[in-house]
Amino acid sequence: MPQFPDFNFAEGEILLFDKPLTWTSFDVVNKVRGTIRIKKVGHAGTLDPLATGLLVLCTGKMTKKIDTIQAAEKEYLTTICLGKTTPSFDLETEFDSETDYSNLSVEQVKEAVMSFVGDLQQIPPMFSAVKVGGERLYKLARKGQEIELQPRAVSIYSIEIIKIDLPNVEFLMRCSKGTYVRSLARDIGIKLGVGAHLSALRRTKIGDLSVENAYDIPTFVQHIKSQSNNISS
Repeated sequence: MPQFPDFNFAEGEILLFDKPLTWTSFDVVNKVRGTIRIKKVGHAGTLDPLATGLLVLCTGKMTKKIDTIQAAEKEYLTTICLGKTTPSFDLETEFDSETDYSNLSVEQVKEAVMSFVGDLQQIPPMFSAVKVGGERLYKLARKGQEIELQPRAVSIYSIEIIKIDLPNVEFLMRCSKGTYVRSLARDIGIKLGVGAHLSALRRTKIGDLSVENAYDIPTFVQHIKSQSNNISS
């Protein structure tokens, strides 16, 4: 846990948080905004509700740094599960197919996963915050609308496989801005012919910023409140 410096939120701070499971990125922004009582707070790089890990918030004049931080490469600890798919490519939605994966060898899985290192054309998930015609895709998806999505250029710089215990595959990956790890899970499942979904995701780094130096939200909130109490008393 990092130390608490003398913050100047209005002048500008870059704050690292370890986003909890099920919280949206905006939940974190709202909590921090309400705690520090500064309106100008933004986040650099959205995390899905079912992802945990590094979420960078900028306050005051440091909000000018958001685009630069978002553009940096990302690192994720990723777990995908083979043999089952969902419409959202993760566990936010119910399973919609199941395929036997028992014919797959560990080597086949390794080869398939590693084949995605490099420059890719990737189609975003329908359940995502991408805007089409001014409306978020996930809103259209929840209405049952299907949109033909155009692929986007992304880069996966490296994948380090940590463990393969079928149907689960765990790996550490470094990738460019705009990469959807849920789409990668889908594409690995397609390549292996059995389908797959993202079962766990933790962002560990954005550029040189690491989750190891991030605050957990309850501790941060308690610290700010105790400081305010000390000042008022």
